[in-house]
Amino acid sequence: MSTVEDFLTPEEEQEIVQAIIKAERDTSGEIRVHIERIASISHFDRALEVFYMLEMDKTKQQNGVLIYIAVDDHQFVIYGDKGINEVVPGNFWESTKNVMQSLFKEGKFKQGIVEGVLQAGKELKEHFPWTSDDENELPNEVSKG
Repeated sequence: MSTVEDFLTPEEEQEIVQAIIKAERDTSGEIRVHIERIASISHFDRALEVFYMLEMDKTKQQNGVLIYIAVDDHQFVIYGDKGINEVVPGNFWESTKNVMQSLFKEGKFKQGIVEGVLQAGKELKEHFPWTSDDENELPNEVSKG
């Protein structure tokens, strides 16, 4: 069994999916979580590749957020599309990263991801509130590489 499969239990994955559903309930924004073992290029560049691979760049309002985690590298990246990056406060991704990182250091990986998802959802809600014609543009499951 790979490290990726050991990183989260199926129950923990479902808790993350439920956090994504909750976070997206009040926004047109889209949040994805991608987990893989290692990155063979810089973590930021790999997160960008995954962002496009998951077609997160195709949301109507360019408001997708990817939480990318390279388990064996002990690295993660939060990547927001152009629409969200134009409106969030300058320190937003750093403060979200700090919350996640402090939980990761305690070995609370699932909780760190959940908190990151929920913080992203709050910010998305503020700038991209849900409207009656919104649809879920991307799957909510945790993707793995």
